[in-house]
Order: sequence, then C-alpha cells, then structure tokens
Amino acid sequence: MLNRRMFVQSAIAGVGGTRALGRGYRAAIIGHTGRGNYGHEWDRAWSGFPSIEVVAVADPDDAGRRTARARSGALREYRDWRQMLQSEKPDLVAICPRWPEQRVEMVSAAAEAGAHMVVEKPFARTLEEADRMVQVAEGHKVKIQVGHPARPDPVTLQVREMLRQGAIGQLMELRARGKEDRRAGGEDLMVLGTHCFDLMRFFAGDPEWVFADVTAAGRAVDRSLAREGTEPVGPIAGDQVAAMFAFPGGVRGYFGSKASDAPDNGRFGVTLFGSKGAIFIPLTGVPGDPAMLLRTPSWAEGAWQRLELPPEARVRTRDAANARMVADLLEAIEKDRDPICSARDGRWTIEMATGVYQSHLAGAKARFPLRDRRHPLA
Repeated sequence: MLNRRMFVQSAIAGVGGTRALGRGYRAAIIGHTGRGNYGHEWDRAWSGFPSIEVVAVADPDDAGRRTARARSGALREYRDWRQMLQSEKPDLVAICPRWPEQRVEMVSAAAEAGAHMVVEKPFARTLEEADRMVQVAEGHKVKIQVGHPARPDPVTLQVREMLRQGAIGQLMELRARGKEDRRAGGEDLMVLGTHCFDLMRFFAGDPEWVFADVTAAGRAVDRSLAREGTEPVGPIAGDQVAAMFAFPGGVRGYFGSKASDAPDNGRFGVTLFGSKGAIFIPLTGVPGDPAMLLRTPSWAEGAWQRLELPPEARVRTRDAANARMVADLLEAIEKDRDPICSARDGRWTIEMATGVYQSHLAGAKARFPLRDRRHPLA
C-alpha cells in the first residue's frame, strides 16, 4: 500500500505536482465539531506535502479537537481559532466546517493574518457575505481555494478537453440536477446545486441571466415560506426548483431539483449536450464515477459508453480530490495566479443561487451580475 506522501504525489500529478512545492509553509486548521465539523475531510488536506508543516488545529470541542489533531498530525491544539491565528501566524489555513455561519469572520481573520486558504463549500450563506470575503481576500492579497473538487478533477478536465476537440460537436445546452435527496428543492440548491453551477460556468462561461420557478407542494413560494434548512446555509424555500440560465453563444443551462419518491436516484450531475452527442459527469460522489459518452446527435439512440479514466484519475478518493486542490493552491501562490476555484468562482455559485430566488419572486429574468446583492428571501 502506498504511504500517504507517495499517494499525495500520485494524486496531484495532473495539477502541477512537485512544481508547487518550492518553499516551506506553516498550515493551520479550523474545525468545529458539532457545527459543520471538518467538512469533507479538509483537516487532512495538508498532510503528505513535504513542504507543509501542520502547526495547529482549533476546535472548541475537546474530544473533536483531539481526534482532529491525531488525524492531521498537527503539532499543537487550540480551543479558540482566533488565538491560534494570532499565536501561530500560519501561511495556510483550512477553514473546514460545512456550516458557513462563521465563514466571514474566519476568512476575514485569516486574511488579516496574511494566510492563504482552502474553504469548504458552500462559500457563503448570502451574496453579501460572499462579496465581503472576496473584498477582504483581494484587499489583503491572499488566495482562496473554494472546496469544489469536481472542478480540477481529471474527469472534468478530460471532458473539457473532449469538448474543445469537438467530441460532441457544438455545445448547445447543459442540464444539471441536484442530489434530490431529503433536501430536494431549496436546500439542495444551496448545498449541492453549487457544485452544478460551478461546473456549468467551467464549461460554458459566466451566465448572463436566469429565469426560475420555485414551488413548495405545488404552490409558488413567497417570502412567508422562507425557512432555515437542516444546515445553516441561509434562507431557503421550496421543494422544487426549476431554473434556466443563459450562457454566452446562445448556450442554455437548466438546473432542477424536485422532491420525489426516489431520493436515491443517481441523477446528481451535469450533462453537456452537443450537436453530435452528449457527456454526463456524475457528481453523486466527488470524486465520482467516470463520465459517460453518448455518440449520437439525436441524444436518444445508441448506448451510453463509460469513458476510460485518465491515468492520474485512477485513485478516486476524497483525499486525492483534496490533495489536487491543495497542490493547485500552492502553485497559484508561487506563480501568483488565481486558484482553479477562486473566491470569485465561489461567489458565482452563490450569485447563481441567489438569482434563482430573485427571478422567481420578480417573475422575470434576473440579469448578472445582480444589482441587488441582498438575499431575496431575507
């Protein structure tokens, strides 16, 4: 079995590899057991990189903090993440909790300390919060990598290259569905739909407008139906979301999430439809299964074919996905470029979700960038 260092080096080979390891970094971890925990194993994200020393972990929960320290190999532990940042002065910070309720404060403090970050998704509860984090990061000249690991995944990059080479002809539309589990509708829009929005932009560019419909038990939602989800991701509403986005070149993108009698359905993902065929990228797990290709302009005849995984994608684990994002962040720091999923990219996922509610409540297209940055359900 590969040791972790060998595993990390093999996992990041497609996104810069050891080219991103030219200097030493002090890394810290912020988690909160019971309130978002450590997200998708982001407490282990720094491990295995020879150039990174994990100096500390912060978590107000004593048992959770001890467990995270053992898992991450952190040298020290703190109950208060503010004290950790002040005492340790790290170069890198992993902001791990899934729940974004303290996201602005954590990101702001890390940026003021001069630390670059990996940040769990969703990026923010509201567009106003996303704006604040983009502003503070750019003001302090630090880089943020937002936790959408499907973007640098070798399968995604494989599909984008196939699209560029004309494997499915001219891109005509995109169709995405959320996970549509017990959170179907408004909560799915914010928690899982952001993955879909990120990939839609990655393939088709910045959206121009959205026209959407949001219902709850068949009734058009209004502000009186706004509620909190099972996770504090900001105001949500509805058990069905249907949205159409306009992308450059006349490409249209469709997003849907609807409660049904089949919560385990495998539909979560993004499908690209071209003039000569289609490609489906599954997102049920990230990293997920290989993409599927349909070689027919009718989009109906013939059989879907599973694409062969590129060599750098043979290791399909959460650790591999997180390692790719860390490797890209390091290379972005050393080459002074944007990470592959920057704070602005993360903000776009929140802006697209906000535009869905804004369009629905107005009964009209919501044009991007949104002029009204307030949450439509607030």
